[in-house]
Amino acid sequence: MYKKIVYLTGLTTVLTLSGCASRYELANIERTRVLIDSRYDAAPDTKAANFMKPYKHKVDSIMGPVVGEVEHDMFAHRPESDLSNLLADIMVWAARNYNEKVDFGVYNMGGIRAALSKGKITFGDVLDIAPFENKICFVTLTGEKVMELFSQMAHTGGEAVSHGVELVFTRDNKLKSARLHGKEIDPQATYRITTLDYLAQGNDKMDAFKSSTNVVSPQESSNNTRFIIMNYFKEQTAQGKIINAHKEGRIRIE
Repeated sequence: MYKKIVYLTGLTTVLTLSGCASRYELANIERTRVLIDSRYDAAPDTKAANFMKPYKHKVDSIMGPVVGEVEHDMFAHRPESDLSNLLADIMVWAARNYNEKVDFGVYNMGGIRAALSKGKITFGDVLDIAPFENKICFVTLTGEKVMELFSQMAHTGGEAVSHGVELVFTRDNKLKSARLHGKEIDPQATYRITTLDYLAQGNDKMDAFKSSTNVVSPQESSNNTRFIIMNYFKEQTAQGKIINAHKEGRIRIE
């Protein structure tokens, strides 16, 4: 017994000293998305369900109301997708409520955090798409900076741009050409853009926005993108319309 105690004590000392002397370095990082679907309903956690029960009704009353309907499943992906086109167009649609006349809209792919499934869309679905506190923002850029912005989009592989923008990227992520409503970008002209305040600060590798002038960035919570999206859906529903969007060649790779 004595020998065993000495051995364990010595081993503990060696491990402690070696732990103090060691320097660890991060070798790599791996990440993945975990799909949350019906498989987790097969064996529900009773304690967790009971804990959540008092809050469920209130959450459902907020997230459950239907705000619109979409014609088909919509997903966001680069360089262009139906969902990203829709969101960029909604930003342009919203400009009228701010007495703004814009040339085009920009929405970042990284800010689109969910897809839309065909059929009824609830406020909770909209919240899944736009979970952040990003708010609508209006900025002015020179044509030279607009071309710089489009070049930065080419580098990332594409971002959401509104109807009328026509971009061609090379396969090595460079801007080949850019047109707006059928016209070449005039380097000396100025362009009014609707986007997110997050992007207007130059985030998501869109540094060109740092050169913006005449920035209008309302910060009240009602200007959050989720409410703007929801208001668009509600208007379309009131007009008896089903929301629809398609890829239309806004961004092409050659």
